[in-house]
Amino acid sequence: MNIKELREMTGQTQKEFADSFGIPIGTLRRWEYGESTPASYVIKLIAEKLPMNNKLMKKIESSEGTYYYDEATKTIADIKGTRISVNEGLDGVNEHNLVLYANELFESYYEAIAKFDRDCKMDKQEDILWG
Repeated sequence: MNIKELREMTGQTQKEFADSFGIPIGTLRRWEYGESTPASYVIKLIAEKLPMNNKLMKKIESSEGTYYYDEATKTIADIKGTRISVNEGLDGVNEHNLVLYANELFESYYEAIAKFDRDCKMDKQEDILWG
């Protein structure tokens, strides 16, 4: 996915898009006209900040849950809008298994967040020094 495709996904004009990401308008135009190219990490960072457009994402759905995979950013999102970056592409993965993997991924994520919050709360209440 290139920068122009990302901008068009938002429905924004060049000026609106440039302003929303703090990109000089001239730089954005050079990127879109192919006169220069943004670093791949810039495209990825911008893509991760865009609102999700579920119609453009691969839907992973079963009675267990609904998730969306964004191939451009290699992220999986749940219905809460939480996005988790993954390294492995999903092409060729069994659909039934994919839902199970996504369920486990988000369950582990939310458990880790809850543990982090508990630890921080406990640390504020007690003088703990972990080794």
